[in-house]
Amino acid sequence: MEEDMRSNTTVMLLERLVECAKDGWQKQLAFHQLGVVMLERKEYKDAQHWFEAAVEAGHVYSLVGVARAKFKRGHTYSAYKIMNSLISDHKPVGWMYQERSLYCVGKEKMMDLMAATELDPILSFPYKYRATALLEDNMIGASISEINKIIGFKVSPDCLELRAWFLIAKGNYEGALRDVRAILTLESNYMMFYGNMPGGYLVELLSPVVRHSSQADCWMQLYDRWSSVDDIGSLAVVHQMLENDPGRSLLHFRQSLLLLRLNCQKAAMRSLRLARNHSTSDHERLVYEGWILYDTGHREEALAKAEESISVQRSFEAYFLKAYALADSNLDAESSKIVIKLLEEALRCPSDGLRKGQALNNLGSVYVDCDKLDLAADCYMNALNIKHTRAHQGLARARNNASAYEKRSEYCDRDMAKSDLTMATELDPLRTYPYRYRAAVLMDDHREAEAIAELSRAIDFKPDLQLLHLRAAFYDSMGDYVSTVRDCEAALCLDPSHGDTLELCNKARERIKE
Repeated sequence: MEEDMRSNTTVMLLERLVECAKDGWQKQLAFHQLGVVMLERKEYKDAQHWFEAAVEAGHVYSLVGVARAKFKRGHTYSAYKIMNSLISDHKPVGWMYQERSLYCVGKEKMMDLMAATELDPILSFPYKYRATALLEDNMIGASISEINKIIGFKVSPDCLELRAWFLIAKGNYEGALRDVRAILTLESNYMMFYGNMPGGYLVELLSPVVRHSSQADCWMQLYDRWSSVDDIGSLAVVHQMLENDPGRSLLHFRQSLLLLRLNCQKAAMRSLRLARNHSTSDHERLVYEGWILYDTGHREEALAKAEESISVQRSFEAYFLKAYALADSNLDAESSKIVIKLLEEALRCPSDGLRKGQALNNLGSVYVDCDKLDLAADCYMNALNIKHTRAHQGLARARNNASAYEKRSEYCDRDMAKSDLTMATELDPLRTYPYRYRAAVLMDDHREAEAIAELSRAIDFKPDLQLLHLRAAFYDSMGDYVSTVRDCEAALCLDPSHGDTLELCNKARERIKE
């Protein structure tokens, strides 16, 4: 399905899947997937048949497929009624309102899209639709502001493409070129303009009307943009540098770091593999292999690669990788000493300010955890001196950065903290700390139902380990042990070895037996 959803081979395989399905859940899955493929092939009558079969087998979600197929066959009101019933009969979530919005117009459509965003702020379609509607009313600035809301916390090629067209309409060709370069970093063969124009061709069209930068200029731009937490701009600069020097492993590595920061794991892994393939020395190759292992969950193997690299040649990246991998666990006093020593060794090795700033910032964090606050302050000041702005939240806050508001809330009174965390949630709904903080405050005030509701808001669109564990703990304190076990089991699906959740789950099961 990923390679070619419309192919006859895909249909043949899914038809065999239907024949082999025995249990109820197998039939639901097989029928639904066949419906999806038929919808993609524009065989709407067959799509409706398979979605209805899935619904009959108990797959309620396939009602959405029935509605979509009916809409494509011209039965808009029938599709609207299906979604209306779904919202009435079940706990409504964002995607339901988004889907219903497809089958209505005007104010009703806008109200559904607003409800979708309120319930699930990470759905991209509502932002894209509102932004396009604003553009049609010749409000280009407002349309860019609307699409910026989601790009601020969820980077995707389709949203970046939309912003690029808006920027072209505004005459901001430099901004448009930045976004197209970022798109091509995420998907190198991306086709723009409804799949009719290769992204690379648009780069060719825009480049002559934008000031040319040499490789040296690009390094300066990268330093400035990276330091000022402009991740999209940094991606664009690296993309341009790789055009000039495609075999530079360091650039592929930098690209992977930016992509990881933007939660684009698949693209980041592709860049990391390219860094490994283009490495010109054994110690460099071992470091990149270590990062690949670390990012795929093989921590011990990553540590071994870092140690092997150090044995070949001492380098900043090898020490940093080893320190980073060791720090990714509950550090005791002895482990903290080792991490500190490794980061100090890293800082003695040659590197540039961007990476040394990161090491100083990490070292400061370890010192804070060890209650060595003077040493931590020195690290942060040294990081600031080389423009590492992630050690300093002032510039980030000036750029309306969610992490800055979250960080400042730690040093405020309760009312100010709540205000900062509300702003953090508006800027980036994916950050879980604000929800957990607000829920904990409500729980302290004995407003249990509101505390559960606050956590549930986030869990509905992001089932995060910490959120699920905290809600389980709240249920436990309220004596609702069945709900405690349910949330613990969900959390353990994300991390089966999470000790606190295992302990809470076992205690709740014992209480249910009692």
